[in-house]
Amino acid sequence: MHEEEYYTHDHGDGVVHSHPVSHEHEDGHSHAHSHTHTQTKAVLNRLARAIGHLESVKRMVEEGRDCTEVLVQLAAVRSALSGTARVILKDHLEHCVSGGDSADLQALNEAIDKFMD
Repeated sequence: MHEEEYYTHDHGDGVVHSHPVSHEHEDGHSHAHSHTHTQTKAVLNRLARAIGHLESVKRMVEEGRDCTEVLVQLAAVRSALSGTARVILKDHLEHCVSGGDSADLQALNEAIDKFMD
C-alpha cells in the first residue's frame, strides 16, 4: 500500500496546515508541493520588516500625520513587498521551474527585475 506524502505550511498568521503533496482545492484546481525553497528565511525576514513598516504607517494615520508623509511610507512598503515577491519568484524559478538552460534563466531573471521595478 502506498503511503501518502504530506506537505505542511504556515500561512504566516499562525495558521499551519498539512495536505497531501498532490491535492485539489475547493475551486477545483490542483497542484503538488514537492520542492524546497532556499530563500524561505530571507523571505520571512523581508515580510517581517514590511509588516513592521506597515504597522508604523498605520500609526501615522492614527496620529493624523501629513498625507504626503503617509504616501511616501506606503510607497516604501510597496517597494519592500515587490522586492519580496522578486525573491520568491526567482527562488521558484531556480528550484521549481529549472530545467531550462542557465542563460535562459538569467535572461528571465533580468526581465523580472525590470518588470518589478
